[in-house]
Amino acid sequence: MSSDRFEGKVAAITGGCNGIGAAVVERLVQEGAKVAIWDMDITDRDDRLAALPEDSVEYCQVDVSDLASVEAANAQTVARFGTVDILVNSAGIAGPTSTLVDYPPEEWRKVQAVNVDGTFHCCRTVVPAMTEKNWGRIVNVASVAGPEGNPMASAYSTSKAAVIGMTKSLGKELAKSNIAVNAVTPAAARTRILDQITQEFIDFMLSKIPRERFVEVEEIASMICWMCSEENSFTTASVFDLSGGRATY
Repeated sequence: MSSDRFEGKVAAITGGCNGIGAAVVERLVQEGAKVAIWDMDITDRDDRLAALPEDSVEYCQVDVSDLASVEAANAQTVARFGTVDILVNSAGIAGPTSTLVDYPPEEWRKVQAVNVDGTFHCCRTVVPAMTEKNWGRIVNVASVAGPEGNPMASAYSTSKAAVIGMTKSLGKELAKSNIAVNAVTPAAARTRILDQITQEFIDFMLSKIPRERFVEVEEIASMICWMCSEENSFTTASVFDLSGGRATY
């Protein structure tokens, strides 16, 4: 796949070294964007990233739960590419599989710090420049667990519901500008986040999907890239479903 849909645009993708984020990085670069990958471990990379031209990709080691770390990554990206036009918040953790009453408080705080605070930190950091130039696209990767809630995953479900609420608030705040802020709520995909949960819970999630399969990261990337493009010139503060028929909202 090759086109110039994102020619002249610069994107920052959190969690971009693997999983959904890496698929988004690959697609954006193939369609002309310069991409900064903001990730906790920039040495552990999906094989799909190896073929991308070095002059189109910047790797920034960042802990999204720490605002100063995010601001440093943004400064590194601006120094290399000049700006950030597109932000995709894909970094996230699942946390342990546990009932709410047995959920370790320190693990609860960690899930919220990465999934919720991380999304807040990144949006807070890039929005001023987007506002100044009156153009921007933000996509927050939530989950069908956000609106529906998964048993034994209260921290993760809560964090993704919060991301949806944040998306709707920020999208409305910026609606008078040419900045679109949306979220996507995929069902489970076969990414490394599945390594953090039990096989029993993986089987449960699959059983809830009417398509009877997991979503492919390339399918998620396709939708996200449309949401990041000029073609998405009207819709903002919205949630795009990718649940394979599971969603009931």
